[in-house]
Amino acid sequence: MGEATRMVTLAVVGAGSRGTSYARHATSTGRARVVAVADPLGSRRDRFPDAVPYADWRELAALPRQADAVVVATQDRDHVEPAVRFAELGYDVLLEKPMAVSEDDCRAIVAAAERSGAVFAVCHVLRYTPYTRALKALLDGGRIGEIVSVQHLEPVGWWHQAHSYVRGNWRRADEATFMLLAKSCHDLDWLVHLTGKRVTRVSSFGGLHHFRPENRPEGAADRCLDCSVEPGCPYSATRIYLPLAGEHVWPLSVLTDDVSEAGVLEALRTGPYGRCVYACDNDVVDHQVVNLEFEGGTTASFTMTGFTPALHRQTRIFGTRGSIDGDGDRLTVHDFVTGRSCVVDTRPSGDGTARGGHGGGDAALVEAFLTAVATRDRAPILSSPAESLHSHLIAWAAERSRLTGETVSLGGQPGH
Repeated sequence: MGEATRMVTLAVVGAGSRGTSYARHATSTGRARVVAVADPLGSRRDRFPDAVPYADWRELAALPRQADAVVVATQDRDHVEPAVRFAELGYDVLLEKPMAVSEDDCRAIVAAAERSGAVFAVCHVLRYTPYTRALKALLDGGRIGEIVSVQHLEPVGWWHQAHSYVRGNWRRADEATFMLLAKSCHDLDWLVHLTGKRVTRVSSFGGLHHFRPENRPEGAADRCLDCSVEPGCPYSATRIYLPLAGEHVWPLSVLTDDVSEAGVLEALRTGPYGRCVYACDNDVVDHQVVNLEFEGGTTASFTMTGFTPALHRQTRIFGTRGSIDGDGDRLTVHDFVTGRSCVVDTRPSGDGTARGGHGGGDAALVEAFLTAVATRDRAPILSSPAESLHSHLIAWAAERSRLTGETVSLGGQPGH
């Protein structure tokens, strides 16, 4: 077996939806095996029957290094301690985004990664999709000249918004983090990647518009299973989850390990995902716009909204010699010199959601990480720790702008 394809041993810290997904991508290639798993839930540890189980990652960290690399996919607020500690112990680190939920913690993770010399990758999966690679090649090849401005939309999807950000783990900023960091640090990082430039100034507006108690329909019950108006509600938990009964897929896997119809009904009757979306304790925004100014004056406008179908991101890029319209599947290139247009079909291997593997991004990220670990060549990793930090700092600048109404510079001072 060549160096590039040697078997990589993995520890999984946090065996929820994302940690399990990354680990299964890794093992499905035949290039990796999971030798340790740390998660407080026994049912999640059982997902890796050949791995040594630990109820707490600290038990694993108390031992000499047990694997080549670690996948850190705990809840967002719990990233910093294991990421820093496993880097110090000599593990290579694949870290789910966001890196952490405070600027200081993100800086601590970056410092630990740089000190250790570890192969370190934040899961900016959008960088790794066939669609992004094709688009980046067009831009870097000068196909539309110099980029002047960008319009970018993240269509979260009405049911995904309700699942993750109204009923689910990321519904409250104090328990997880604010919406832009939790959901859209992907997109802010992607815009930096495409332009090849750092952001200098940010302004932002948005809020929690719809999923509020005052918008609760008359006669609505606290739970969808008890609700007389449920049949006409777009956010019916019954309609979102019951058709998936019997399938071990996201988002159903988040509700319950018993995915039978009876198991799903029990989860909707007793768990958080059966609640009325107008009777939850959520406080993160359901829509936000962000304006970005890059080095050299390039600008971008980004919209995140929960009131869409769950589609791929949609982007329009305007250059001095042409423009590109992209919908996650196809890129339409308009040439100002010839007046002609052509279509590049990137044929992604899934939809833009986590269930669809983020359009091939999840698998390609894992493949790049395994190659980097096996060869000690970091070239396959498309973002350095410092670049990941910059993308996260953009999110904090945008949130400060949203809350204060000021334009914010990346140096942290209000701009004008």
